[in-house]
Amino acid sequence: MEKKWYEILFADYARKYDQESYTSGTSGECDFIEWETGGDKKTRVLDIGCGTGRHAIELAGRGYSVTGIDLSASQLRRAREKAAALKVQVDFLQADARDLTLDREFDLVIMLCEGAFPLMETDEMNFRILQNAARALKTPGKLIFTTLNGLFPLFHSVKDFLAVQAQPGNAATVESTFDLLTFRDHNLTCLEDDSGRKLELRCNERYYVPPEITWLLKSLAFKTVDIHGAKLGCFSRNDKLTPDDFEMLVIAQK
Repeated sequence: MEKKWYEILFADYARKYDQESYTSGTSGECDFIEWETGGDKKTRVLDIGCGTGRHAIELAGRGYSVTGIDLSASQLRRAREKAAALKVQVDFLQADARDLTLDREFDLVIMLCEGAFPLMETDEMNFRILQNAARALKTPGKLIFTTLNGLFPLFHSVKDFLAVQAQPGNAATVESTFDLLTFRDHNLTCLEDDSGRKLELRCNERYYVPPEITWLLKSLAFKTVDIHGAKLGCFSRNDKLTPDDFEMLVIAQK
C-alpha cells in the first residue's frame, strides 16, 4: 500500500520537527492545560498524536500521569530520548489514532498542533479519531484539541500565511489550493529530513468551521463544546475565534 504524505513526512523528521517555529509554544500551552485541570495532579492525560512528546514530556515533568501515542516510530524514538534525558516518565505507545484501543481510561485527552486530527485523507477517518478520543475518556472527562480554522481561508491566503511563518531550514509550502467544496487545502510542501534528504510532499489537510466541530462532538455525547482562537503558546478562553485565527482551540466536556 502506498504510504500517505504524513507517514513519509514523519518517517525521519523528528529532530527537524522540534526546530519548527510552531513548536515554540509548548510551555505556555501546557500552562493552559494545567489551568483546565485545576492543577489536579491525579489527572490522567492521553496525548493523541504526541509526536516527539513535547506536551507529554512537559506535563509529565509537572507531575501528571501521561500516555502519548503516535503513528510514527521515528517520532516516538525521539520522544523517548528526550524523556530519558530529562528523567521524565511517559508511557509512549505506537498506535494509529483511527484504530485506537487502550486498556485504561483518561480524565483528559489532548490533540494539539494537528497531531492526528485533521490530517487524514477522509472525513470519516477524522471522525474515527474523535470517536476514539471520546471512547478513551472517563465521564466526566475533557477533550482539548486544536484544528485548522475553516474561517481563515475564506478571508486569507493559506499559502501567503505559511510563507510568512516559514523560517530558514523549516518545511516550506510552495503551492497551495483551497477547495471550497471540501474545505481541504491541497499543497506541495518541500523539506529536508533528518538524514538530509530533500522531500516534496503532496499534502491534503481538512479545515473545519465551528458548527461542524460542535455537531461532531455533540453527536459523540459531549455535553459542552467551547471554541476559541488558538494563539501559539498562549491558549486562552478569553480569545474569541475570528477569521484571522489560523487554528481554533476546542474544549469539550463529556
